[in-house]
Amino acid sequence: MTQMLSRSAHARALLALGLPLVGSHLAQMLLHVTDTVIVGWYGVTDLAAVVLGSSSFFVVFILGSGFAQAVMPMVAQALGRGDETEVRRAARMGLWLSIAFALLSYPLFWWAGPILLAMGQKPEVAQLGQDFLRIAGLGMMPALLVMVLKSYLAALERTQVVLWVTVAAVFFNAFFCYALVFGHWGAPELGVRGAAIASFVVQTLTCVILAVYAAWLRELRRFHLFQRFWRPDWHAMGMVLRLGMPIGLTSLAESGLFQATAVMMGWIGTVELAAHGITLQVAAMTFMVHVGLSNATTVRTGRFAGAAEWDNLREGAKVAIALSMLFGMTTVALFLAIPETIIGLFIDQSGAQAGQIIAFGTMLMALAAAFQMVDAAQVMALGLLRGVHDTRVPMWIAAFSYWVIGMPTSYLLAFKVGLGGAGLWIGLVVGLTLAAIALMARFWLRVPKG
Repeated sequence: MTQMLSRSAHARALLALGLPLVGSHLAQMLLHVTDTVIVGWYGVTDLAAVVLGSSSFFVVFILGSGFAQAVMPMVAQALGRGDETEVRRAARMGLWLSIAFALLSYPLFWWAGPILLAMGQKPEVAQLGQDFLRIAGLGMMPALLVMVLKSYLAALERTQVVLWVTVAAVFFNAFFCYALVFGHWGAPELGVRGAAIASFVVQTLTCVILAVYAAWLRELRRFHLFQRFWRPDWHAMGMVLRLGMPIGLTSLAESGLFQATAVMMGWIGTVELAAHGITLQVAAMTFMVHVGLSNATTVRTGRFAGAAEWDNLREGAKVAIALSMLFGMTTVALFLAIPETIIGLFIDQSGAQAGQIIAFGTMLMALAAAFQMVDAAQVMALGLLRGVHDTRVPMWIAAFSYWVIGMPTSYLLAFKVGLGGAGLWIGLVVGLTLAAIALMARFWLRVPKG
């Protein structure tokens, strides 16, 4: 008979697995925040270009990362069943699909300038955005491979190495980015291109370190991850593809919504776009806590589902949601209490446009506080659903919530009602709220009761 775990036992196990993942996600986010801060001190136009370039890179990356995210529940369920062969097969084909995706996506980065111009961006911003993306796009392959390796190691509950490697990457990136953007310590002054080069170098080093760890650590050698890596496994590839593509499209629906608001914010003005980018960076950092908890929930849900421990699965889900909501309430208080201080960290406050950026960003921080709880709820629901391999219907729920409801609401409120940037963000709140309600209902209605 299966032992029923207490809520405190669920919480301890979830935090032991999830906190290193939270730390690694925050560190990963700090890589992008570091670029934003450094380039923000370099120039407002350069900052706007990096905001657009980074968000464009992220939209493509998030689609491709669906294969990596599929590896996590597949490996977790395989371990729950005691099937070590399936562990290797799923992870290996996740790596294959990530490589293929990176190669196919690079032309989008090479011709980013005309694409950004077609989306209504100013010529100088579009040109700098292209300069950034032509170099940063080379980092798509190592970035996706890192995601697969992180998912594989997380499912094996090897999260400490993921944390420390990512933390080290933050410091290396800060050093290289600062040197190459401003031309310090004998390096050339490369502006936005320097930030892109630093990101590519750090992503590549991270990939190499994690691959070596996964292949040669004694406790992991039995999985033979890279043995005969060149041999295709079409059945396993199909399973990763079927599970991972809906995950990627679901993430794309949400990230695409935020990218679309960045594009429309660019129509309003460069100052507004810069403030929008900073506020999104802050909101994304707090969101990474929920993503880490969601990842840990996916692993534990997958283990329980693989072993058919449905009572533990449901109780663990309740504990995970409660922990996420607790943190969400904390960030709401922080966003409302010190918005000017937070925004001011990202810019040179002696600059001519600093006051305008802080004022507009403060208003956006209040709206970001409004969607903290629902954003947390929707990502936790997705983590739970992925643990039981339910990804197709959630994809349609996300697409409807964000693009049939959220996006039109943003556009209408911003440009037809005349609310401007505030209207764009109110639409975000509406879309995220609908997604949270529908996805949570989907999980609790479908998961077996025991």
